[in-house]
Amino acid sequence: MSDFDRNPFADPEISNPFQDPSVTQIRQAAPPGLEEYNPFTDGKPAPPGIAPRTAAPTINTQPAIMKPTEEPPAYSQPQEQSGAAAELLRRQEELERKAAELDRREREMQSLSASGGRKNNWPPLPEKFPVGPCFYHDITVDIPVEFQKTVKIMYYLWMFHTGTLFANMVGCLAWFCVDASRGVDFGLSILWFLLFTPCSFVCWYRPLYGAFRSDSSFRFFAFFFVYICQFGIYVMQCIGIAGWGASGWISALTGLNRSIPVGIIMILIAALFTFLAAMSLIMFKKVHAMYRTTDASFEKAQQEFATGVMANKTVQTAAATAASRAAQGGFKEQI
Repeated sequence: MSDFDRNPFADPEISNPFQDPSVTQIRQAAPPGLEEYNPFTDGKPAPPGIAPRTAAPTINTQPAIMKPTEEPPAYSQPQEQSGAAAELLRRQEELERKAAELDRREREMQSLSASGGRKNNWPPLPEKFPVGPCFYHDITVDIPVEFQKTVKIMYYLWMFHTGTLFANMVGCLAWFCVDASRGVDFGLSILWFLLFTPCSFVCWYRPLYGAFRSDSSFRFFAFFFVYICQFGIYVMQCIGIAGWGASGWISALTGLNRSIPVGIIMILIAALFTFLAAMSLIMFKKVHAMYRTTDASFEKAQQEFATGVMANKTVQTAAATAASRAAQGGFKEQI
């Protein structure tokens, strides 16, 4: 057990292994200058017996780039991006067009105010005519850009309505020529032409024109009430009950039994009344949809009626006169 407790490095004979005779002989046989040789320095020459150290080749540290054999295809924008860009360009053009339209309208209003106000220009009557125009009508000046198309369609529809009433008068005249008992229809057709032509312009087209011009809720409601009645009249004229002065389908079939040419004319007029009824319903729905996008409401219509109609001096005078007469009549009855 004593051998296991002995420290071999504590033996004085082997305390320094580098002092061993075999090691010292190898160190003395080593070529001179080897101890001073540093392989990591390039400045010192290599000791004799050792090949000189060559410089390490420089390595290119740039990343490798592969050259394609074909040019990549040109980048094309997706269809969604091109569609969005086209939509933005369209909106920009629309805004620029609206701005130009507003500038033009402002210049026209300034010129009109400088010349003393605008003059009535509708109906376009000759200057030597004894009766002058009654209204000022200019859609491009009075109506905002987004509503101009609708108002123009309604104006053309009113002109078509007038032409249909005139054609109805001609058809009833032809019917009266082949059947002498149809004088009532011819007379009523003349009355409808003379009555409905100005009344339709004043009662539903002008309220529509004024509603879009000034965003008037009261005018919108007036238009809706009158125009739904106008649609009912179109339906009755389209049916063409005999004795009502309309060349509708029933009247056209009756006239076809008496004369084929007259019947064909009346069928064409019945088709015109049918077209008017269909277009009236379509435009009624379109105007109502546009009305809902505005600030108009039934409460605003009541306020406009109270501040407009009831504040009119003529209405106030008539109401005061009627009230005074009623009070005088009640006082006399009491006496």
